[in-house]
Amino acid sequence: MESEKIKFIDLFAGLGGIRLGFENAFNRLGFKTECVMTSEIKPYAVKALKHNFEHNFLAGDIFEIRNEFIPDFDFLLGGFPCQPFSSGGKRHGFLDTRGTLFFEIERILRNKKPYGFILENVEGLVKHDIENKGDKIGRTLSTIIHTLESDLGYRVTWKVFDALEFGLPQSRKRIFIVGTKREQIDLEANKKKFSNLDSILDKGLKVLDSSFTRKLLSRFDIKDLYGKSIKDKRGGDNNIHSWDISLKGEVSEEQYHLLNKLFKERRKKHWAVEIGIDWMDGMPLTLEQINTFISQPKEILKRMLDDLVVKGYLKLEHPKKLVKEKAIEGIRSYRVFDEAKPKGYNIITGKLSFEINKILDPNDIAPTLVATDVSRLAVPDGNGLRRLTIREGLRLFGYPEWYEIPVKESDAFDLLGNTVAVPVVEFVASRIANTLANQTDFIFKEMPVCVS
Repeated sequence: MESEKIKFIDLFAGLGGIRLGFENAFNRLGFKTECVMTSEIKPYAVKALKHNFEHNFLAGDIFEIRNEFIPDFDFLLGGFPCQPFSSGGKRHGFLDTRGTLFFEIERILRNKKPYGFILENVEGLVKHDIENKGDKIGRTLSTIIHTLESDLGYRVTWKVFDALEFGLPQSRKRIFIVGTKREQIDLEANKKKFSNLDSILDKGLKVLDSSFTRKLLSRFDIKDLYGKSIKDKRGGDNNIHSWDISLKGEVSEEQYHLLNKLFKERRKKHWAVEIGIDWMDGMPLTLEQINTFISQPKEILKRMLDDLVVKGYLKLEHPKKLVKEKAIEGIRSYRVFDEAKPKGYNIITGKLSFEINKILDPNDIAPTLVATDVSRLAVPDGNGLRRLTIREGLRLFGYPEWYEIPVKESDAFDLLGNTVAVPVVEFVASRIANTLANQTDFIFKEMPVCVS
């Protein structure tokens, strides 16, 4: 064993989280590991990979790496992006994976014939392109499993894991697909453990001082902000609207009542019938329609509404009609403004409209971190608010303290929003490593080319 190494390649590597979890699990059981090739195309991801790992072969676009240039290896690791598979064109129908990134994995497995693999993807892969409502899995995952088992000869297991159950204060559900040439790996029996956000937060850091945060903190005590979202798109007890803190300008008591009433009314289906459009969640309503549920003289009501338009709480726009048209991928639907219909008043919405869109509760967990949202998350620190730091983001995914992302903050959060939970990978890899621990002679007897 001392002279033997488990060799692997890391595709779509990102921050290298799958590699890190794989190496941790195998090294813990006494296996020596060696990454013989890494593939990644984002320049700032490559910078992070170079900073944190040694590399024998750091390659770029997997499409450009020919089979003969890939060193022999025992395991393929890949957090591949999910793409739809064609439902026509070939006699096998949706069993054709050509043109997708999974096909590159298939191509390498077919040519190099490694002992096994670990693949990771979003939870949505499970029912992607589902054929019947009662089906357990969709056609995309069926295609992948069929290819790995029937075409390539692997014994495959898959399971969706939530990072929340592995001691990370973040709910992040991801599917892991594993296979080996000999054994079907049991992915059950992970011992669940939980923690809250406070366990990964630093204290005493510099807080935000802006017009937005000053207005927010002038209206709410810091603890009353725990878990609150700040957006004009939705309501509920855990949501703060821009007019609740007079963010875009002062509103009168009557305007405040008007905004809250319009916010709810514009989502009711009977207005779509009256307007003559397909129902949509959040329609512009005319002055006359608003006057049916706001008792004000029409002139005063119009003045109130127009003032809210000027301040930026409302917009005056045509309703949108639903358009359906044939496309290569099937029926494509979208909405466009219907200029034949009269303009109405609507709430200005936008997920990324504000400096902060959610304040995390340190006694709870973080939501699933998404690249587009993570820079707008805030955490309480003392009596103020600040953004989540890169170090805290790394801790949310179980990266060690020595790991660093030496790129600008926006790029770092983009990478974090697409990375894996390292402890989950460790568990999955440990199930393989434990299975192989009693079969080492078999592995290296079957594949002597991978023995150092």
